Amino acid sequence: MVDIALDPNMYYMTMSTPDCLRKAADLGFKHVELSPRADFHFWHHYPKADDAYIAELNKASKETGVTIRTLNPVFNWSSVNEAERNAQVRNWTRLLEIADALDVREITSEFSGDPNTPRECEAQWYRSVQELAPTFEKYQIRLNMEAHPYDFVELHDAAYNIVRGVNVDWIGYEFCCPHVFHLSDGKGDAARMIRDSAPKLREVHMADAFNHLANDGNRYIINPPGADVRVHQHNELGMGEVPWEDVFQTLRDIEFDGVVSVCVFGWHEKADGANARMLERITKELVK
Repeated sequence: MVDIALDPNMYYMTMSTPDCLRKAADLGFKHVELSPRADFHFWHHYPKADDAYIAELNKASKETGVTIRTLNPVFNWSSVNEAERNAQVRNWTRLLEIADALDVREITSEFSGDPNTPRECEAQWYRSVQELAPTFEKYQIRLNMEAHPYDFVELHDAAYNIVRGVNVDWIGYEFCCPHVFHLSDGKGDAARMIRDSAPKLREVHMADAFNHLANDGNRYIINPPGADVRVHQHNELGMGEVPWEDVFQTLRDIEFDGVVSVCVFGWHEKADGANARMLERITKELVK
């Protein structure tokens, strides 16, 4: 059976992390995935959670019955700048200590780096993984990797091959539905990508998005044209072009039993309704 986790990002501006767990419980979620926020772990910064912060989170988890199923940090551990890479490895080391104190045994993250220097960044990522392996193994924490828009690797097939190349059981793969068009260079062949990654697939992020390459590429417009950026959405299911019937059917076909994270962003005024509807649909589709 899948574990459905709420990414409470849309509540971060108005409530503390412990209160996010209470909100998740009110909405009917049993798990959360904690993505970056400034007072905990933030993009590319040293984690700020101290012992008191951790104690408050553990207290909220115990009171609500909501488990912190995964953390979703982003550290630039593929940087070609060696001082930066070393700093990000240090950030990872502290995050793993925090995860252990929260009894979180699974983390999902991104490759980071720079798509303009993919070969060099890949080498740096493998180097960082090698350095961090003893700490992951010490705490018995699993890692799930996703290819993110503007990482050094952005396409599904290449990212999955990099994960396979590590050749360790504790590193798996995460498939991100709102990135489906970036992962496939506009094809959107979610069923194939999910099937191909099934041996190592441990988490799926669920939100909707439009195909940025459809028609003449003007689903949304970037100025100036051709700027070196990536644009995508994390919309409520049904507010985009992700092939959901294919996604759900393929997950059933492979008997997926990992984490499904509800990660709708940018609709704070509609957060409760959107998250509740997402939970209802995913439960209907994937929970036996």
